[in-house]
Amino acid sequence: MGLLDGKVAIVSGAGRGIGREEALLLAGEGATVIVNDVGASLEGSGGGDTHPAQEVVDIITSNGGKASVNGDDISSWAGAKNVVDQAVESYGTLDILVNNAGILRDKMSFNMEESDWDDVIRVHLKGHFAPSHFAAVYWRNKSKSGQPTSGRIINTSSEAGLYGNAGQANYSAAKAGIASMTWVLARELERYGVTVNAIAPRARTRMTENLFGDAVDKKEDAFDEWDPKNIAQTVGFLASDEAADVTGQVFVVFGGDVWAMAGFHPVGEVHRDHAWTPSELVAAKSELFKDVSSGLPKFSFI
Repeated sequence: MGLLDGKVAIVSGAGRGIGREEALLLAGEGATVIVNDVGASLEGSGGGDTHPAQEVVDIITSNGGKASVNGDDISSWAGAKNVVDQAVESYGTLDILVNNAGILRDKMSFNMEESDWDDVIRVHLKGHFAPSHFAAVYWRNKSKSGQPTSGRIINTSSEAGLYGNAGQANYSAAKAGIASMTWVLARELERYGVTVNAIAPRARTRMTENLFGDAVDKKEDAFDEWDPKNIAQTVGFLASDEAADVTGQVFVVFGGDVWAMAGFHPVGEVHRDHAWTPSELVAAKSELFKDVSSGLPKFSFI
């Protein structure tokens, strides 16, 4: 018996890295999994593999589970609809959507090309929204028809989206948008029995190997805190019925640590019963920033 027996899940970008481990974990907990991956390189171009998702499907089926490959580009409206339709038509329902697919085009803002911006925003932000849209349509129609409905969306944000990171204006903006979109979808879909949460994972992937180098290497005879399997555990929890009361949350996950993050909140304030002039705000600056720095927050690994 698993936490997800009888559930049907979609995991995007599941051919490698975190998505691969999420697909394997969900299947290990009893879910039938649509393993989506276009087989692209880290930068989003053709990577030489037709369907890296096939290996994941083979592992799942060899362990007695059910899974199938989907090679659609989920950042397109048609591709997102196709993967949702595949789940419903092949397995009769959809219960879990894990949005994970992404690419990197890191450059400083003054060196970034238009395509670097457009492609990263499209794959990450639209690639999260488009499948969520079609899953939401399915769950809303199911609920309005009087059928019991329980849906789970788990998005993939990043600490770069929570704090900002130099050289990643496109990636950070997309990941911040995903966090904000998570809150919106959670508000919209709660009435239909659907929860929407996000993770900001820290793990060894093609992305982090380029960013952190040797820091992500596995240390001999030690707990591998960078193993992407660690991330999958939190996703399995959020996908379960036991997390039906958890929605609109963003979690930073690293090794054995899970942090529930708060959204924007005031860190300083000044008040009066009429508008401030610029000069008056200059005079009030020390009060506004009494307990915090007025400079940039550090990019914080908690």
